Amino acid sequence: MRRVTQLAAAVSTAAALALTTAACGGTSTESGGEDKGAAIAYDVGGRGDQSFNDAAYAGLARAEEEFGWKGQDVEPSDGESEDDKTSRLNELARQGYNPVIGVGFAYAPAVEAAAAKNPDVTFGLIDDETVTGDNIVNMVFSEEQGSYLAGVAAAKATESKTVGFVGGVEVPLIKKFEAGFVQGVKDTDPSIDIKRQYLTQPPDMNGFSKPDLGKEAARGQLDAGADVLYHAAGLAGQGVIEAVAARDAWVIGVDSDQYEQKTLAEYKDNILTSMTKDVPDAVYALIKSVEEGDPQSGVIRYDLESDGVELSDSNPAYTEMTELTEAVAQAKEDIISGTIKVDTAPAS
Repeated sequence: MRRVTQLAAAVSTAAALALTTAACGGTSTESGGEDKGAAIAYDVGGRGDQSFNDAAYAGLARAEEEFGWKGQDVEPSDGESEDDKTSRLNELARQGYNPVIGVGFAYAPAVEAAAAKNPDVTFGLIDDETVTGDNIVNMVFSEEQGSYLAGVAAAKATESKTVGFVGGVEVPLIKKFEAGFVQGVKDTDPSIDIKRQYLTQPPDMNGFSKPDLGKEAARGQLDAGADVLYHAAGLAGQGVIEAVAARDAWVIGVDSDQYEQKTLAEYKDNILTSMTKDVPDAVYALIKSVEEGDPQSGVIRYDLESDGVELSDSNPAYTEMTELTEAVAQAKEDIISGTIKVDTAPAS
């Protein structure tokens, strides 16, 4: 399979997308209506972000290997409109891909429109439950719960009593990360100072795709005394990781286990842990349900109890911090039991 790289702005027309995706195996006319497996359309940052989008691709890759077909993964284009996204999803459905998955909340309007136009195709939508339909599967995660554990870990790891949070774009989804993290830190040690910064404000989504923005924000928080930073910034988070490693501080990654990412290998010793979301399994499970003729539908939530969110333990330094790991384990137990209620929005 060859990935579609950057789609041109002309992707807003179905014809342009048909020409682009034809490079991955025949023209749209030749392939129309044929069952070609699954397709995913990436969020801002695209494949190679070592985080959210790569996690979705891992689920697709697992399905490709198991079911013996080659699916499709399509990059976003710069400055694209809602019509561009809708045309992309409609064209993938027309070419025979099923399910078609929009990776990220930004695809919500496009998934709603495409699902209505293609009732026989199952559409997946990750990180949004505001749009629903008989053929829409909403894969949502309790990011605030996993982020609470990240806050506990940060509070136990800090020596300066100052930690930081870097969010990509100030949208409700990323506010969930901030809320859980801040609550976890404060519940563990109320005396700790928390630096917080968002890289961009909507509609500017560059905070998810520009590593230099993450690096600058991280340097500012490190200069202010923070020695543990947690980022929820997609591709921009690579800049956070690089800046933290340069100062030999700790960083907590997000979405994927960033300690294990090959392109981040030179920084891995400073990646204490990552708040992972089981996006690979969610994508795979949806594809498998369609393959087996019993498609999922409705809202499917992945939380701590289902291991849908978690803290990774790949870094040996993390597992050696006994007090930290015990505190995280206790917090997880208390959240699952209901003893701890985690906020989904930061306190004012």
